[in-house]
Amino acid sequence: MNYHHRYAALAAPVRLCVIGSGQFGQSLIAQARHIPRLSPRIAVDLTAEAAGRAFTAAGHDPQDVALCLTARDADVALRAGRLVAAGSLDIVLDLPFDILVEATGHPEAAARHSLAAIEANRHVLLVSKEADSVAGPILARKARENGVRIAPVDGDQPSLLIDLVTWAETLGFDILCAGKSSEYDFVVDPGTDRVTCNGVPARIEGIGAAWNDAAQPAAFRAADRASLLGRHFPLRAVPDLCEMTLVANATGLAPDRPGFHCPVARIPEIAELLRPRDRAGLLSGGRRLDVFHHVRLADEASFAGGVFVTLRCQDWTAWQVLAGKGHAVSRDGETAMIYLPRHLLGLEAATSLFDLAALGETPYGPDYAPKQDLVAVTTGPLAAGTILEAKGHHHTIDGVTAEMRPALPLSAEATTPYYLVANRVLARDLPAGAAIRPSDLAIEPKSTLLDLRLQQDAAFLGA
Repeated sequence: MNYHHRYAALAAPVRLCVIGSGQFGQSLIAQARHIPRLSPRIAVDLTAEAAGRAFTAAGHDPQDVALCLTARDADVALRAGRLVAAGSLDIVLDLPFDILVEATGHPEAAARHSLAAIEANRHVLLVSKEADSVAGPILARKARENGVRIAPVDGDQPSLLIDLVTWAETLGFDILCAGKSSEYDFVVDPGTDRVTCNGVPARIEGIGAAWNDAAQPAAFRAADRASLLGRHFPLRAVPDLCEMTLVANATGLAPDRPGFHCPVARIPEIAELLRPRDRAGLLSGGRRLDVFHHVRLADEASFAGGVFVTLRCQDWTAWQVLAGKGHAVSRDGETAMIYLPRHLLGLEAATSLFDLAALGETPYGPDYAPKQDLVAVTTGPLAAGTILEAKGHHHTIDGVTAEMRPALPLSAEATTPYYLVANRVLARDLPAGAAIRPSDLAIEPKSTLLDLRLQQDAAFLGA
């Protein structure tokens, strides 16, 4: 594909409003300085000062940034050629821009912002996958009805994996599994049993022996590593499952089990692990979704939260040629892995933005629908009155995990999407292993995310 030709119809820069100035928002604003056809001149955060820092962190002169407290301030500043920083979307919603980049990571706020932008006839780049996992299909439908589009973002795994899966399907490959690696590799020193993950070191006796015991099948090696590493590091992360929920709803692929297998593996082992059990793999069938934890030596390349598909080798001769060139093919020649070992956050978001602005295209496709839900399940007993606070980058809720299950409409006794549970109060005592139900929660009367989910249930699930 020639990208210059693909976007040749863009006569003017695409005007952006970026809401949320964390890692993604800042990286997009910074990279846009090198992309003449992008113009992110409006930023929003919890305060105008925080939004302004996104511009200055990207290298803009502080004198060019206007901290705007009213819609009039913002209008005057933009007309004067200044960069607009505001503490509320309401202040800037009437300014001229083409696409809202929603990157707050806050599910309730993301739902509210996305709906407001759609109703104002603006495209939405929905970086906040948390809201998407609860009500993405209804937002996509509302956008189409308003003559605009909503899309996930290149630079994050859902969009990249949807692209890889549909590319493989277009080429006629038989997909056994698709997925991603976790965000942070396990870096092992086999000689000292030292492991580092996300900057956290640990000495784990026996990990060196489990590193590459060629005498054992790959599934046994992965299980040994998981047993050892799981004593020191978490082996499930809610954002990983959240991202795969979006992929499931866009592609129809589904998890093999609600909590995934999440093997701890080296790159050459994935083609042997994430395939059906009749080939000594982990899966009960094909067209599955999963996540793996990449374990490697310090001088080996990272998978860096990249994406992959495992395939059945339909033409044995062709894949033997590819194996000879270093492609990841199982030792028995039956299966292979094709992978993209990176995601670059806002640095590669421009293609998504140009697809929306120039072509009206979105990776979701025309059949984006609620096929799977990311639901909340207790890991221990919880008492009534507990605030289910989602903490940190991984949105961890103490005593609660996430599972992917077939989508069902909300009812008093149904399972509840994880991000509808987040930051709400438990209304009754719950035992360990309970799927949290709406009737278990005290939900405030006004919730845009809940309203959208109920509309989605009615539109897609007949509820």
